[in-house]
Amino acid sequence: MPGVIVTNPPRAEAQVVEALAGYGTATVGEAMGRTGFLGTHLRPVQQDVRVAGTAVTVLCWPGDNLMIHAAVEQCAEGDILVVTTTSPCTDGLFGELFATALQRRGVRGVVMNTGIRDTAELRAMCFPAWSAAVSPQGTVKATGGSVNVPIVIGGQVIRPGDVIVADDDGVVVVPRERAQTTAEASEARERKEAAARAAFQEGRLGLDRYGLRDTLRRLGVEYQAYEEPTA
Repeated sequence: MPGVIVTNPPRAEAQVVEALAGYGTATVGEAMGRTGFLGTHLRPVQQDVRVAGTAVTVLCWPGDNLMIHAAVEQCAEGDILVVTTTSPCTDGLFGELFATALQRRGVRGVVMNTGIRDTAELRAMCFPAWSAAVSPQGTVKATGGSVNVPIVIGGQVIRPGDVIVADDDGVVVVPRERAQTTAEASEARERKEAAARAAFQEGRLGLDRYGLRDTLRRLGVEYQAYEEPTA
């Protein structure tokens, strides 16, 4: 089946990507109105790593990583490779050799909606990776697909040049047109959470800080003193 390799797509501005890299996926997702999360099935192969970069998207056929080879050429400093398949696949489409080539080009990590392998080697070389599965199962290189086209993971559309933010909690996509406003909203949310954290450290309750006692009353929730059941 024929495909397409799109060259030089627009990318989110580097300084905005760097700003988003300072925030976790929870903060970024909340700043966008609780959107952009790619799903609980994508898990990191490492811990305590947070990255942000611009997406280079790949659409492969199941069990076939030909288009990842093609995508390496399209990757540049600050990118994150994002791969999915035309139907579900858990084969190990990506491993140490791909990571070596991408790391040389300044790629910040990979998000695989498929399987990944060589996880120990990836951790040793400090190449961040998130995947839907871990599998030693190999692949072929026989079917055309596409690079730098819109793809869908977890119900979220990812376009080339969108911002990918990933950490221990998962992966979030930020549309490149919303990157600046999302960075600003994330900063505001961080300030708000810092104030709440300080209040909680002083002993205040969320019920009072967030005005939730009125919410409980409005919902008809009542307080009742404990009574021992009678025999």
